[in-house]
Amino acid sequence: MKKALQNVIDYIEENLKTEITADELAQMAGYSVFHFYRLFLAATGMPVMQYILHRRLLHAIFEMQGRKNRMGVILSYGFDTYAGFYRAFRRSFCCTPSEYIKKNRVKRPVKINLFQEAAMQISHKKASSMLKKWGLDNEAIQDIFYDNGNRNDHAYYVGNEYVLKFTRNLGSVNAHVALTNALADAGLNAATAVKNNEGTNYVQDGDMYFYLTRRIQGKQLNAMDAYDRMTAGYIGEIIGQMHKALVDMDAIVSEENFVDTVTGWAVKSEAVKARIDPEFLREYTDKLALFRNCLPVQCIHRDPNPGNIILSEDGWGVIDFELSQKNIRVYDPVYASTAVLSETFNTDKRDAWFSVYQEILCGYDRTAKMTKDEKEAAPLVVLGNQFICLAFFASDEKYRDIFETNLDMTRWLIKNFDKLKIQ
Repeated sequence: MKKALQNVIDYIEENLKTEITADELAQMAGYSVFHFYRLFLAATGMPVMQYILHRRLLHAIFEMQGRKNRMGVILSYGFDTYAGFYRAFRRSFCCTPSEYIKKNRVKRPVKINLFQEAAMQISHKKASSMLKKWGLDNEAIQDIFYDNGNRNDHAYYVGNEYVLKFTRNLGSVNAHVALTNALADAGLNAATAVKNNEGTNYVQDGDMYFYLTRRIQGKQLNAMDAYDRMTAGYIGEIIGQMHKALVDMDAIVSEENFVDTVTGWAVKSEAVKARIDPEFLREYTDKLALFRNCLPVQCIHRDPNPGNIILSEDGWGVIDFELSQKNIRVYDPVYASTAVLSETFNTDKRDAWFSVYQEILCGYDRTAKMTKDEKEAAPLVVLGNQFICLAFFASDEKYRDIFETNLDMTRWLIKNFDKLKIQ
């Protein structure tokens, strides 16, 4: 599903100077027009025709700067008159084209990638200028670092109480806002969005969106914490409680069918086919396909690694809902356990990881009560997640080391497949 939508986004980007209809895009994606509209809105945060107009405006303003024949640019992007372009631009960006060029160093628009957002070079000065919209431009801005030492390329701490986030995908902003509001409504600790001075959840700047969230105070878990049996079980319980708060949500979030993603894309990628025994892949695919319509589906976090769980004296909180989607719910506790493994695979903790996996799934079961099908499918979901990782990390040389680690993990998990059965 995500691949089909990415193909549509790529097609739009390559054909902005030609006529594009929603009917042809829906047909290209393989969905009815009605369903396509909903999926596209969830993935990008905009109705499809508004998205096309937005991209045309961004590309047109980029090409217009410094050129004398601006009318030629406007005509090439489908605007019959300058007045029509002017009105559309002002509605989208709340300023005139000339004001926009004057206040921005207009860069070539970057296409949305639904699979992975590129690192963003947002300076502290730029972040401070955006914080004026919240009246916080005098607050200290700090980089955010992960446990592995890498810097977060999509967020800054603002003072002690807030986090400023930035993205090119409005859909991820909407998902975060909707899901954290649902958690807050259920009485849970959540990094909810803070409305700006204009009463909206985000500020648009060119092809980027900035939004401010409340910073959850407390201790951020790490992978090694999960090797404590009680902590591992608690991680599972937290994910279960989060799912119970989100189960009835009808927010517009992206949808993905895990079984289709694995069987229709991941196991067919060269990265997987060339490195995993073909006979095993055939048997695996046949087994996973049996669960296509059997596993409970709901809004899930999609990235519940321990680092996204915050513990405090008041309880717990979960952060970073930008990847959230509607998918099989067992994916979240499985992902949490494999995230632990990926961080500790090359340590002496490797063999102890199976107990971590069992405790997380059991903790989840105590809170959210897994079905018989979920328990039987969990080992297949573990491997399915690994195949997705291999297919994705093989797409870029910069992920080479991560790819190799995940390949070793995948082969090791296949070798120890029986230990993945829920006890």
